[in-house]
Amino acid sequence: MKGWFITGTDTEIGKTHITLALMEALKKQGNKVTGMKPIASGCEKTDEGLRNSDALAIQAASSVHKRYELVNPYAFEPPIAPHLAARNSDVQIDIEQITTIAHTLVQDEDLILIEGVGGWMVPLGGGQMLADLASTLNLPVILVVGMRLGCINHALLSAAAIKASGLQLAGWIANSVDPDMDEPEAVLDTLNEQMDAPLIGQMPYKGELLLQKESPLSRG
Repeated sequence: MKGWFITGTDTEIGKTHITLALMEALKKQGNKVTGMKPIASGCEKTDEGLRNSDALAIQAASSVHKRYELVNPYAFEPPIAPHLAARNSDVQIDIEQITTIAHTLVQDEDLILIEGVGGWMVPLGGGQMLADLASTLNLPVILVVGMRLGCINHALLSAAAIKASGLQLAGWIANSVDPDMDEPEAVLDTLNEQMDAPLIGQMPYKGELLLQKESPLSRG
């Protein structure tokens, strides 16, 4: 299975926005790309069942249409932490099942992008963490850094935790989520100095993803 696991320094820092941008960039390079958001809270009831807007966007961005239940096998209505949503729904999140579905999704594609939920150490219930899911999938990890006050600490801690899991941190993406952030360039420079992983790209506030020329994704 070839692709990347997308995680972030926190919730609400634009992981889906970045995932979609990466999918489009990879498709423009001639790749057949599929996406997956295995676990999603805050889903809406529809005639077809629970649906998450981020998962629907990832489904629509895939090169070949995949059934929603494969793109988002664990959909929960309450907008709360996934382990709480699963507990309240009397559901046990099965990491092995997610991995099997991921292999099915990418069977006829070149690459898969799998978006995590929340940050790296989010509980999934039953003693499982998001890090356990990423380890089972065994994909290189891309860390989305929400550029705002406090992001240096969050980014360095997340990067250290990813590497402690034994996974490859392929790189990180700076996503400008706060247009009023003080000294963003200085913060970016600090992260470049301190992060033991390459900067893959930058997403300006309400702009388009700018990939670094030497990033692993620029080579497809």
